[in-house]
Amino acid sequence: MKRANLTRKRARQRPAALPASGLGTRTLKRKEQKRAINTRLLILKAALSEFAQQGFDAASIRQIAERTGLQHPLITYHFRTKQILWRAVAEHAFAEIRAVWDQQAPPDSGLPPIERARAEYRTFLRFTLEYPDFHHFMLRESKPRNPRLAWLVKRYLKPLFNGRLLPQLRAAQKAGQLAKADPALIHYMLIGMISVLSSLADEIRLVAGISPHDPKVVDDYWALIEGAVFKRPANGRPK
Repeated sequence: MKRANLTRKRARQRPAALPASGLGTRTLKRKEQKRAINTRLLILKAALSEFAQQGFDAASIRQIAERTGLQHPLITYHFRTKQILWRAVAEHAFAEIRAVWDQQAPPDSGLPPIERARAEYRTFLRFTLEYPDFHHFMLRESKPRNPRLAWLVKRYLKPLFNGRLLPQLRAAQKAGQLAKADPALIHYMLIGMISVLSSLADEIRLVAGISPHDPKVVDDYWALIEGAVFKRPANGRPK
C-alpha cells in the first residue's frame, strides 16, 4: 500500500509532458512569420517601383496592391499609410546598400582607402542594376524644400557620405590616387556615372543594341570608370 502511494506521489511530481501539438504550433508560427516577411518584401519591391515611376504624390497604395496581386487591406495592415510605406522602402534600400558594402569592403578589413572606395562604388553599380528603380526613386525626391529629401539627407545620405565615403576619398587624394578636387564632386560624379546603366537601360538597348545587364558590358563600363576616376586604365594596370 505504501509502495502504491509512493508511486502515485512521484507521478504527481513528475513534470507534465509537452502536448504533441506544441511542436506543430511553433512550426506554424515560424511559417507565418516567414510568410509575413516575404509579404513585406514583396510590398516593398512593388512600392519602390511605384514611387520611382509615379512619384510620391501620384503613387497609390491601391496601385501597389495591384502590382503585388495582394488585397489593399493587406498592404495597409503591414504599412498603415503611404508615408510609412515610403519610409520603409527607403530604409530597406539603404539597409541593402550597407549590407553589400559591409560584405565587400568591411570597415575593419584593412583595405587601403582607395581600394575600399573602389570596392564600394563598384558594389553600388551592381546594386543599381539589381534595383533599377532606386535611382529614379531618389531623383523623384530631389526637389527644393521637400521634407522627404531632408529626411533622406539627415538619416542616410549625410551619414553615409561623411562617415564612410568622405574619409576614404580624402585619404586617396592625399596619397595622390584621386584627382585634387572637392571630394563631394568626385562622389556625385561617380554616382552619376554609376547610375547610367540602370537609368538609361532601355535607351542604351535600343540605340546601341547592347544589354546594360550583360556582365561583360558591366565589366567594360566599370573599366572606363576605373580609367577616368581611379587612375587605373581599362587593362587593369595602375597608371
